[in-house]
Amino acid sequence: MRMNDHTPLYAKYLIRLIRPFPDFDFFFIKPFRKRAATLLHLSPGDRVLDLGCGMGGSFPYLFESVGTNGVIVGVEISPEVIINTRKRIATNQWKNIHIITDPAQTVHLNGIFDGALMFAAPDVYASPEALKNIMPHIKVSGRVVLFGAKTTDNRFGKFFNRLLKKSVSKLSFNSTPIPDQKPWELISGYLENITVEEYFFGLMFLASGNVKKKNIPPS
Repeated sequence: MRMNDHTPLYAKYLIRLIRPFPDFDFFFIKPFRKRAATLLHLSPGDRVLDLGCGMGGSFPYLFESVGTNGVIVGVEISPEVIINTRKRIATNQWKNIHIITDPAQTVHLNGIFDGALMFAAPDVYASPEALKNIMPHIKVSGRVVLFGAKTTDNRFGKFFNRLLKKSVSKLSFNSTPIPDQKPWELISGYLENITVEEYFFGLMFLASGNVKKKNIPPS
């Protein structure tokens, strides 16, 4: 079953509202997108995956890294979102960015990539099926970077955690997992040299690592 028929109603309204502004992105998110792209350690000419690419907010930073000779492949589950994404690509005249509208669990990819970004994409980095499908397409020692929400052990955590879980359950796809304290735990079976940075009182994280020589997902 295709999951992209379940775009949350609020998201559909928001996406249509900002459609006339192809380069729109929340100002407070931009530094994290830039940081995530930096952590990928990409070089000109590299091939990179942007899984759960949304409206393409990370594309400017990925494009800056791989240049016109590189390739960026965005995978997005929602056809509503993709309309905005394609407008951003056309507005910026990016010829080397390609979009696939499919769940990460079943998307068909060609070739090997130098790195992968999973920005605000728990449906990817917390999905065994998605990782099994995606990870064989990332080269050994290639970089993987993920950004998302997590629960916190901050002294105000009880309140923040409850608010976070309720927000995710109401505002996300039906398939989106509820955040826990270590959302990167599943993908850690594929990675080594993992580092984790926490932000916003521990409610957000940025994790990165290198693909292991032998991909062994956790049992």
